[in-house]
Amino acid sequence: MVDTILIAPSPRLSFDPELIRKYDGLGPRYTSYPTADRFTEEFTAEHLANALLGRFAEQPPQPLSLYVHVPFCNTICYYCACNKVVTKNHKRSAKYIDYVGKEVGIMSGMVSAASPVKQLHWGGGTPTFLSAEEMTLLMRMLRDNFAFADDAECSIEIDPRKVTASTIGLLAELGFNRMSLGVQDFDTEVQRAVNRIQSEAETRAVIDAARENGFRSLNVDLIYGLPRQTVAGFAVTLEKVIAAAPDRIALYSYAHVPHLFKPQRQISEAELPSPDQKLAILALAIDKLTTSGYIYIGMDHFAKRDDELARAQRAGKLHRNFQGYSTHADCDLLAFGISAIGKLGPTYSQNVRTLDNYYDRLDADALPCFRGWQLSADDLLRRDVIQALMCQFIVDFAQIESAHSISFGDYFGAELEALEALASDGLVEIAPERITVTSRGRLLVRTVAMVFDRYLRAQRAPARYSRVI
Repeated sequence: MVDTILIAPSPRLSFDPELIRKYDGLGPRYTSYPTADRFTEEFTAEHLANALLGRFAEQPPQPLSLYVHVPFCNTICYYCACNKVVTKNHKRSAKYIDYVGKEVGIMSGMVSAASPVKQLHWGGGTPTFLSAEEMTLLMRMLRDNFAFADDAECSIEIDPRKVTASTIGLLAELGFNRMSLGVQDFDTEVQRAVNRIQSEAETRAVIDAARENGFRSLNVDLIYGLPRQTVAGFAVTLEKVIAAAPDRIALYSYAHVPHLFKPQRQISEAELPSPDQKLAILALAIDKLTTSGYIYIGMDHFAKRDDELARAQRAGKLHRNFQGYSTHADCDLLAFGISAIGKLGPTYSQNVRTLDNYYDRLDADALPCFRGWQLSADDLLRRDVIQALMCQFIVDFAQIESAHSISFGDYFGAELEALEALASDGLVEIAPERITVTSRGRLLVRTVAMVFDRYLRAQRAPARYSRVI
């Protein structure tokens, strides 16, 4: 991994609708490179075990991030593309937590007991589907098996419809200090169309409870491009969210791919906003957020100027992983539960996707990994370049050359030539010593990163990616 450098504060984000229309194709989100669709079943649980044992034989012990996937939901949101299990039967979650505990025990036995945990994240599904007893048990299993740093960032995804103030109090007692709340849109017509009825009052109650219980960071998720959404209606939602003053806002583009995710078949395509309407909603959101004190971090994330993400970006230390943007580039990621993806040094691994397969693997005392990737020297080099683009909007040639013992111009001659078209359209500036993504190009940073993706160039089958915008 390359060293970090200080970078000047980001210029104001420029919104160029014609440029977006021209380059709004399909592309990866680059939460990893190579991307998860490249993973292969040739990478087995044995490879993961070897990576665990080898990585954590190193001294000093490397810091860790932990991720737990909790797949259960009480109800289904039609737009959702997550790996989830819709049920009201809490016996299923009790069994699941027992098996997650078994996976935690196996993996923790392969790592240094001195490796400090700097980050923890529970995602889903709906993590607060779990009962108070199950959440307490899961956290105790994690803390009994890993050494948490005193200042560890512990975050959890929250469905405001499913929690009370007492739940938030319990989460604080368990050590959680960050949360992400799903909102998507407060417009009742949009909520009916996606089967997620959620009032502003219950959402604000959760935000107030989080602040009363000392949570240090609050994120709100929004989605643009949902059925029945309008510019005027989303403006009201934005005003309500901005008034709540979360530290971070994630503004996701809805990708309608019903052939991949069956719940989306409940959404009427006739009710989706047109491409021009969707672009107008995005333009409105960017204007309102950036004029209300939020900094554009990248992709679909905004943060207040004093938020840790914004500070990390200004210091050249922002990182991107499977949970999005992060402030801890030095951490390996151990992932637990179905479909969870982890990172260990030059490897990625992903768990099996179904409960039955997960239980079967663990009943055999085997890690539930079913695929992954061993990164080559070329992968590691391109990962650093793409990380720099996605996180800092700048690639410093000397940094890359020093870290990987290459000549940037010689190694990436074809890529630099391909970037000339983007440079002529104003997306990037190419200097003798660096590539800089311009304020006009930042919304299209995925398009810029794709130039350095060797696997995309070699790809013959159609890609199953979301649209860039």
